[in-house]
Amino acid sequence: MLSILFLAAPLLAVGELLTNTHSIITLPAERAALLLPVKVTGSVTAADPSLKGRFFVQDATGGVFVDNANGRRPEPGELVEVTGITHPGAYAPTITAPTVRTLGRGTLPRARPVSVDQLMSGAEDSQRIEITGIVRDARLDGARLDVDLVTGGYRYTAHVPVPPGYRPGPLVGSEVRARGTAAEAHNRSLRQLIAVELYIPSLDDLVVTRPETLDPFARPVTPLAKLAQYQSGNSLAQRVHIHGVVLLQIAGNCAYVQDSSGALPLQSRQPVLLPPGQIVDAVGFLGFENYLPVLQDVSFRAAPLPVVPLQPRPATLNELQNGLYRADYISLTGRLIERTATRGPAALVLQNSNVTFTATAADPRALAGLAEIPIGSALKVSGICLTEIDADGKLKTFQILLRDSQDIQILARPTWLTPHRLIIGVAVLACVLILIGTWTVILSRKNAALRAAQGALQQSNDNLEQRVQERTAQLKFQITAREEAEVRFKAILSERTRLAQELHDTVEQTLTGISFQLDTAAKLRQREPDNSSRHIEVARALMTKSQEEMRQSVWDLRSRALEQFDLARALLESARQSAAGTPIKVQLDTSGEPFHLPEVTEENLLRIGQEACANAVKHSRATAIRLHLAFTDGQVILEIRDDGCGFDPATAPGPRESHFGLLGLSERAKRLGARLSLATAPGAGCAVRVEVPLSQIHEETRQNSHSCS
Repeated sequence: MLSILFLAAPLLAVGELLTNTHSIITLPAERAALLLPVKVTGSVTAADPSLKGRFFVQDATGGVFVDNANGRRPEPGELVEVTGITHPGAYAPTITAPTVRTLGRGTLPRARPVSVDQLMSGAEDSQRIEITGIVRDARLDGARLDVDLVTGGYRYTAHVPVPPGYRPGPLVGSEVRARGTAAEAHNRSLRQLIAVELYIPSLDDLVVTRPETLDPFARPVTPLAKLAQYQSGNSLAQRVHIHGVVLLQIAGNCAYVQDSSGALPLQSRQPVLLPPGQIVDAVGFLGFENYLPVLQDVSFRAAPLPVVPLQPRPATLNELQNGLYRADYISLTGRLIERTATRGPAALVLQNSNVTFTATAADPRALAGLAEIPIGSALKVSGICLTEIDADGKLKTFQILLRDSQDIQILARPTWLTPHRLIIGVAVLACVLILIGTWTVILSRKNAALRAAQGALQQSNDNLEQRVQERTAQLKFQITAREEAEVRFKAILSERTRLAQELHDTVEQTLTGISFQLDTAAKLRQREPDNSSRHIEVARALMTKSQEEMRQSVWDLRSRALEQFDLARALLESARQSAAGTPIKVQLDTSGEPFHLPEVTEENLLRIGQEACANAVKHSRATAIRLHLAFTDGQVILEIRDDGCGFDPATAPGPRESHFGLLGLSERAKRLGARLSLATAPGAGCAVRVEVPLSQIHEETRQNSHSCS
């Protein structure tokens, strides 16, 4: 697996070998995840047994963590060469899959002094640092001494290996200078810092700079109420001495102590459990939680005095809201409104006036008989008052921490009409109403079903009549469709007959003449070449005539299907056919929004365009023909313009000279009721313009619909 990773790494970052720890620890997580190759040489700064082979290595540029899980654990101070690949780590980049080669005995790098802000920010992770702090707690954990330090209000733990049989001296309360490698506790899934730890390689790196010279139990006793008040020479780094009676203790966690001035919560890891009423001496460090004082890291000494009986102090809501009785043993009355036991220890929810509070117990067994207390009972509860205030000292919430079931006293049981019984009565009444409503709904549904059956019968009758009418209409439609199909078949048959006759009378006759002329020319080719050429010319003329007749027949057929080719496309196609084989360029422009024209109008406009284009091709010697089709609100305009030689309309040949072009244009325009204009002169080209008014188009449409009906 390691060889595969090493082969993959150069593919991801060719030639990017990292040779110092600074270049590794400063990698972004995305870059570290690319498994970049690493080869660094440095001194081992920390290799705690709890790390299971993992260790920290540091060179001249800085330090980094080596994930050498289950590998050989080197000793601090060894000079090693580490070859591996980068990994994003759970907090900061690390070296993983390492190969560790010992080069000899080196020296530990100089510890760099840092501030507590730098340390707690996590920026010094894997670096050998030096910091000064006050010892709050020191305890042995196998072959390791765990020391809790506080610097500038921040708390962190230092781990120091110790020899067998080591017994720590009086470290608590001393100021020490610690030199070690910074590490972190983290949330692996979120890659976030949780806490900071310090791995100290030897006891020589934990130096007491200012011991606690005076036994804290020999200090003057400070009343609990004055701990957070102003006193000259106050110091959070110095333990204070208190004297009081234990109200309640939770072993290994906290205790509540009271003296004549007040009460205070004490935080302690001391496993000894003291009974309520025990008089004790205690020393600890003053701290603050949720804007209230608390004594932390407390050590107890039971005074050689008998246990005193405890009596709760009666308290009122006004006194509690003014901040009194915090951590004190009090009694308070209230009416039970709920019992909760879904999460954590069971609790009672009580109400006094308009204030709701809870009463719970540190030991869940103390409230085993909660279910026997009926809801609505008036109770008197006694216990430790736990308050929470805001930054202005105003009470936010409070609860009563009960010691045992003896702290609950039932003052009055609820009346017969309890909320529970009221709920049962309402439920019974609701069931009766539901039965009545259900019976009413059943009767209503039966009546509705009867009315629906009658309506369905009437609907069936109406549907039958409607189906008869629809079927009659379908039969009429089918008869009409058959008649139309017969008419269409007769029309198609007639058109086919007409087309056959036309081909017989034109193309077939012409082809026969061409065949006759070509046979004669072939016979005369050797004897009379001149006569042979004359017959060939006659055949060519017949062929030209046949082409014109065939083209005309094709366009006659296409003009009958203008619904497949719109007028503009038909005009353009016709003009291009006329100009085929010539260098004349044909262009068509349209303007306006096109609308449907009657077949007669489209037919005649197409014929006018064909004739004008044919005349231009035959006689004008033009190089370009431009057609313009315009749709306006009042008329349809077709204009055919060429750039040819033009002519004089007064002297132009007419029907007597067998030229019928202009006459044909005029006759088609009259048939449409259109206005025909001709603009031409010798050398100025020719423009033919046809204007068809919409009134004439509507009249043709009406006549066509008449003829169809």
